[in-house]
Amino acid sequence: MTSRRSTLAWLALAAIAPLSGPAQAGSYEDFFKAIELDNDATISALLKRGFDPNARDPKGQPALIVALRGDSRKAAAALIAAKGLKVEERNANDESALMLAALRGNLEAARALIARDADVNKTGWAPLHYAASGTTQEARPMVALLLEENAYIDAASPNGTTPLMMAVRYGQADVARLLVEEGADPQLKNELGLTALDFARQANRADMVELVSQAVRRRQPNRGKW
Repeated sequence: MTSRRSTLAWLALAAIAPLSGPAQAGSYEDFFKAIELDNDATISALLKRGFDPNARDPKGQPALIVALRGDSRKAAAALIAAKGLKVEERNANDESALMLAALRGNLEAARALIARDADVNKTGWAPLHYAASGTTQEARPMVALLLEENAYIDAASPNGTTPLMMAVRYGQADVARLLVEEGADPQLKNELGLTALDFARQANRADMVELVSQAVRRRQPNRGKW
C-alpha cells in the first residue's frame, strides 16, 4: 500500500513539474511536429506544462513564424494566445510574425497580433509589403486592415521598394487599386531608380501599367498646360 501511494505521489509531481532534461527534448520534437500537423490541442497541452512558446526550431525559426509560414492556423492561434509570447521575435531574414500572417492572408492571426502590440510599421521590409504581394483572397482585406491600423502606405524597404511596387508586380489587381485609391505615391523610385510603373512593365501586366499611368496623370493634371 505504501509503495502504491509513493508511486501515485511521484506521478502527481511529474505531471506538474516543469519540462526539463530528456522530457524537454522529447517535448521539443512533439511541439514542432504538432505545429506541422496543425495540432493545437497538443501545443496547448505542452504550453500548459511550461513549454516555451518562443522556442525556435533547428533552423532558428521562432515557433510562431513556423506555424504562420506553414499556414498552420490552429497552431498559430494557440501560440498567439500563449502567455509570455514575444510577438516581435524575428527569423534570420528579419521577418516578423505579422509579416507572415500578412503574406498568408491570415486575418485572424493578424488582428490578434496587432492586439498584442505587433509592430505594424516595422522598419525594413514591413507587413504591408508582404500583404501587398499576397495572392490569397484575403490579400485586399489584409491590406485594408493594416492601413486602418496606420501602416505607412509608402513604406520603403531596405532598397526603397514600396508596397505599391510589390502589388503591381506580384500581387492582385484589387490590392494595387486599393493602394492607389488610398493615396500611395506612384512616382516614388527605389534605389535602382525604378517606379511602380517600371515594376508593372517588368511583369508584363498591362492592367497594372494602365492603373499606375492613370495615377501618375492624376497627380500631374496641369503638366504641359499654361
